[in-house]
Amino acid sequence: MEEKEESPQNVGNEQEKRREIDLNTLFPSKGYDLNRLFPDEGTKKLLYELRRNKRDIERFIKSLHVEEE
Repeated sequence: MEEKEESPQNVGNEQEKRREIDLNTLFPSKGYDLNRLFPDEGTKKLLYELRRNKRDIERFIKSLHVEEE
């Protein structure tokens, strides 16, 4: 049973590694290495969420303009 309990944890760790956030891909117009500037995973996740929220807000505002016209 111990092996079964360890397997989901290992799978979870592998998925997290695959989902590493590349800040240089998120913000391509910057002229410096953002991954080196922000090496902390918590900061990377925060910036990723910020970027995603900004995109969602822009979509929402765009949908409001469409309805007004």
